[in-house]
Amino acid sequence: MKVVLQRSKAASVAVNGETVGSIPRGLVLLVGVAEGDTEQDARYVAEKVAGLRIFEDESGKMNMSVQETGGQVLSISQFTLYGDCRKGRRPNFMAAARPEIAEPLYERFNALLREQGLHVETGRFGCMMDVSLVNDGPVTLIIESKSRD
Repeated sequence: MKVVLQRSKAASVAVNGETVGSIPRGLVLLVGVAEGDTEQDARYVAEKVAGLRIFEDESGKMNMSVQETGGQVLSISQFTLYGDCRKGRRPNFMAAARPEIAEPLYERFNALLREQGLHVETGRFGCMMDVSLVNDGPVTLIIESKSRD
């Protein structure tokens, strides 16, 4: 599982012009599920996202998590994170999990974030989405479950 995490001052996602999710300050997550990912991968990434200390404390140091600041999460499924661009000009998406595997694991990931006490808004799995955000910092990080060793 791979997540591109962006600290945000505000964010929203729309499908066909209709806003389906929005948050004030918090995190925007672009979430990719790989072939072979399991609930253990989702749990590792959810715990890492919830506890990552990337928000400033009263001294201006990145020392607080989204949990500690009361921030919210906007989680967007994005299979293109597993696009392989090494050969040719068209990305190969064979490493991404098929939708019937990816969707339940993506939903489980969001449930695990909620179990961490976070308010989570989402886009719509498999839909074309318009994502808007005010990137805070900017702070952008990549979390991958396969690199946890």
